Amino acid sequence: MSDVKTLTRSKSNKMIAGVCAGLADYLNMDPTVVRLLFVLGFFSLHGGLLLAYLIMAIVTPEQ
Repeated sequence: MSDVKTLTRSKSNKMIAGVCAGLADYLNMDPTVVRLLFVLGFFSLHGGLLLAYLIMAIVTPEQ
């Protein structure tokens, strides 16, 4: 069997839509680190990351 990882939104560890927690699970990272990186990227990219988050919340399936 292959160990294929799929990107999903988290149902149990979510703050808004579960995108950051799902991405952290996919990358084997702590969800808090991914959330902090998202917030830093949001302010440094002048809100451009918000559109990416919204698209991921719509497109990424729930766990």
